[in-house]
Amino acid sequence: MSQREDGLQRVDHGFGPLYDDASRILFLGTMASPASRSHGFFYMHPRNRFWPVMEALFADPRDPTDRVGTSVRSRRAFALRHRIALWDVVESCDIRHASDASIRNVVPSDLAPIITGSRINHIYTCGAKATALYHRYCEPDLAAQGIAIPATALPSTSPAYAAATLDDLIATYRARIDWNAYRTPVVDGAGRRPTHRI
Repeated sequence: MSQREDGLQRVDHGFGPLYDDASRILFLGTMASPASRSHGFFYMHPRNRFWPVMEALFADPRDPTDRVGTSVRSRRAFALRHRIALWDVVESCDIRHASDASIRNVVPSDLAPIITGSRINHIYTCGAKATALYHRYCEPDLAAQGIAIPATALPSTSPAYAAATLDDLIATYRARIDWNAYRTPVVDGAGRRPTHRI
């Protein structure tokens, strides 16, 4: 990773997606932040609100142990337990620190193996830049591979976007997530998992 005179660095994502064959929904960020790359996991900046939002929406209120925690291990387990997949739109790019606005020369992530290897039936892009890059790169790539899947834009949980409070984010995420699709088993008439082919 080398820094140029304009402050941009060439950055590789550094770790892979989180999902398993039971995953139902995929949250897509833009690119892993320096804090996330150093931990090798998603949304690890201490002021990022992603994990508090996930806990508010998905934790079982009857189970006091069903919490996201602060460690990679506990957050990974929480996501998989609640059938949440995580990945980022950008596999590598030129970027200045953690500034999405500075991103240049994008190599997009290949989402097809995640979609076809799981029960994911909806993608949620987290933040304006993630949404724009998803529609520019990933959506056409999926379509070219015959994969159709709905996508919904959500606001960023980054501390850089502090205009929205945690309560605002929770309310917006709750309103925009397709809860019926999340809760409905994704199988065809023969009980097989579909491949999302057009």
